[in-house]
Amino acid sequence: MSGQFRGLIAAALLLAVQGRATAAIEHFPGDGAGAYATGRARDLFVEQLGKRPGESRAKIDRVFAQLFHGDGQEQRLYFETGANANGPLAYITDWANNDARTEGMSYGMMIAVQLDHKREFDALWNWSKTYMQITDPANPSVGYFAWSMGTDGSPRSTGAAPDGEEYYAMALYFAANRWGNGTGIYDYRAEADRILRGMRHHPLLTATPPFRIHPDDPPFVEPAQPWPSPNNRREAAEAAAAGTPLTVRVARPPRPVTVGPMVDEASAMVRFVAETNVGGTDASYHLPAFYELWARWGPVEDRAFWARAADVSRDLFVRVTGPRTGLAPDRSAFDGGSIDNWDGKPAQFGYDSWRTVSNWSVDYGWWHKDPREPVLSDRIQGFLDGQGIDRFADRYTLDGTPLSTRHSPGMVAATAVGSLAATPGPVSHKFLEQLWTMPIPSGEQRYFDGIVYLMSLMHAGGEFRIIAPAGTRP
Repeated sequence: MSGQFRGLIAAALLLAVQGRATAAIEHFPGDGAGAYATGRARDLFVEQLGKRPGESRAKIDRVFAQLFHGDGQEQRLYFETGANANGPLAYITDWANNDARTEGMSYGMMIAVQLDHKREFDALWNWSKTYMQITDPANPSVGYFAWSMGTDGSPRSTGAAPDGEEYYAMALYFAANRWGNGTGIYDYRAEADRILRGMRHHPLLTATPPFRIHPDDPPFVEPAQPWPSPNNRREAAEAAAAGTPLTVRVARPPRPVTVGPMVDEASAMVRFVAETNVGGTDASYHLPAFYELWARWGPVEDRAFWARAADVSRDLFVRVTGPRTGLAPDRSAFDGGSIDNWDGKPAQFGYDSWRTVSNWSVDYGWWHKDPREPVLSDRIQGFLDGQGIDRFADRYTLDGTPLSTRHSPGMVAATAVGSLAATPGPVSHKFLEQLWTMPIPSGEQRYFDGIVYLMSLMHAGGEFRIIAPAGTRP
């Protein structure tokens, strides 16, 4: 980071603290030529499909109403569940698996702040802080958020997943900029700063499980049978038909676990998990569009790191994606090399991977810093269109061999966000048309498909914006 850049940041901070931030504090060196610099969020449905201004927001509002406040059995993801001293409590649930995940909770908060729904935002954050944040000092993940919890607040895990922490932090900064800071857990900026500091500076802590989320909880012991889910029920039916027993988890003697930062300092990359015995990264966790903002708004001592992380992530996208398909693995080594999954097979394009095209395309839309990102969007959209835009599989090898027969609306929606970077033309148009005409996901599998669908509509429709501090761009 140049001295000039540091000086501008320091000046902006000083003026903001003194309450004298003005429109003159608008620009930093290296702002690129995207939405951050122009202040304009593109509506691709207007640009490429000829929709009228305002149609996109009206459609997005209808989808929000269904996914957050629709029928509880078939439509809704958002459920309010009483209140505590901090106000209403609510969770976003993976309906099929009957749990709440930091991924969905933080996505829900991001949707709420973008669409100006403060009650839902605060209720989701309150539930996250009340149930998911690890406060037991004997748990080496203390300070992080447990990635999966039962909807009754009981643990399904006692460790964290970095993608949830990243979205929590970004949503909280946007909330601070949109609504101002409150007190306690609603001092949004202080909470975002705390999360980012923890991601980079969490101490190395070692302990032996079983662990607790909170000091007064009973120790969490993972059950021998997997948690009930549609996949497990299908496997059970297949096993019963074949006359074979279901596989159960093999109990192993507890081993010490060491947890540290969520980023790898040497490579400036987000880790797959914070446990040090598990290496590598996940390209779908890389959010350079957010990192650029953290390099401007985050804790001052970490800003240079996030600026570097943005550039590193852009390079990783190019290195790990299939050169013909544009498909990204759901796990890779920090140097971009292949890394095996738990079953011993090389990491492939899986459910996490759907999001990667959105990550580099939003980065291009906000910053326009890397001309390789449009190439990647053209590549993946072209490959999947060639597979059949209405039937391509939702899992692949990186060279394009299908690994499933399911065609998932969430994957279609995420790939349509690629049109923020892709060359406008027939293929980009087809993906946007698919996104526009897609029914709102409902039923048992509505969680991931639905929440990715809504965020994709927001990205493509110009309603997923950089919400900047007063007196700054955009």
